[in-house]
Amino acid sequence: MDVTRRTILGSAAAATAASLPILKARAAGKFLTIGVCSDFSGTYSDVGGETSVACVRQALEDYGATAKGYNVKVIKGDHQNKPDVGAGLARQWFDSGVDLLIDVPNSAVGLAIAGVAAAKNKAYINSNAATSALTGPKCNANTIHWTYDTYMLSHSTGGAMVAAGGKSWFFITANYAFGQLLRDQTSAVIKAAGGTVVGGVAYPFPQTTDFSSFLVQAQSSGAQVLGLANAGKDTVNSIKQAHQFGITQSGMKIAGLLIYLNDVHGMGLDIAQGLVLTESFYWNMNDKTRAFTKRVLPKTPNNYPSMAQAGCYSGTLHFMKAVDAIGIDAANKSGIAIVEQMKKMPTDDDAFGHCSVREDGRFMCPSYLFRVKKPGESNIPWDYYDLLHTTPADQTFAPLATEGCPLVKA
Repeated sequence: MDVTRRTILGSAAAATAASLPILKARAAGKFLTIGVCSDFSGTYSDVGGETSVACVRQALEDYGATAKGYNVKVIKGDHQNKPDVGAGLARQWFDSGVDLLIDVPNSAVGLAIAGVAAAKNKAYINSNAATSALTGPKCNANTIHWTYDTYMLSHSTGGAMVAAGGKSWFFITANYAFGQLLRDQTSAVIKAAGGTVVGGVAYPFPQTTDFSSFLVQAQSSGAQVLGLANAGKDTVNSIKQAHQFGITQSGMKIAGLLIYLNDVHGMGLDIAQGLVLTESFYWNMNDKTRAFTKRVLPKTPNNYPSMAQAGCYSGTLHFMKAVDAIGIDAANKSGIAIVEQMKKMPTDDDAFGHCSVREDGRFMCPSYLFRVKKPGESNIPWDYYDLLHTTPADQTFAPLATEGCPLVKA
């Protein structure tokens, strides 16, 4: 089932009719509906989209949902990187019986949906938006933030670049919640380490594809590091165009503060080689990550799973375990009950291993600092990373005391 803007803006009768298959099926027994709300056509489609759907379906297979008597329907919808579209889609889904909404690249959309999930008392796992506000001042009892956030990225990648001598920075920033917060948190890391931010420019998102004028400003600033506070195809285009402008050849380093494996694939190793980046999942880390990837690839043969897509797998698997623990009736009735159970149980899956969910809704996993290989160093498809450093989970994310989450008692 594909849901688009036309569906959201259609007649009330059409919306009611669309809800009937879900509501009528409740009588069949252990029925659940999972909605994958993502970007299927824009900037973040490679790191979300169809591969996120494939990872959700893989989690259901690995859990053995059918054998355990569950009838789980997976639907999908494109939020078009617009908060109003995402919130409208979430509202329609929850009203028609969707039990879990998952994925959601784009921080502005992610925050909007968190509010709807709380109002409708439904479970929401965000695996693909970066803003740390989801577990900070905007946290709620219905939301879990999986995989990564801006605090992790700014302290790992930003901190590593400063430690390597990159003391002066110029930022190119996607001008919305994610880019602004990533720039600001990285700037704080830079200044705390004795560095400076000499300039920056914020560009309109998502309609910008030509970064040439911004790159000229960066080059003329004299900064040692170009900080890219963007993601997806914007990051790929920025780095490709920087390569064309000879920015790296002039001695300026590029800090892609959010780069996925899929972005590296899109750039190619000849351009991406040497980039330092942070992820919480890499398909070629160990035997279990390779086994998970081997199982899911037939569903998405042209796109290996990103950390966010692997988070959709991990989050769905943990969701099913929580539903089993509290029972289907309680799960259908209350998203808060499901999320509370998810926080009580340790997580365990092939993508992330043994982890946990903190009381503010933060999925606690290690982060990994990688260097992108040179072309001659990669011997198999999508083998792009060398591991430089591992940060344990309790150091990867902001301390509870500094998050400002209203769920956490002082």
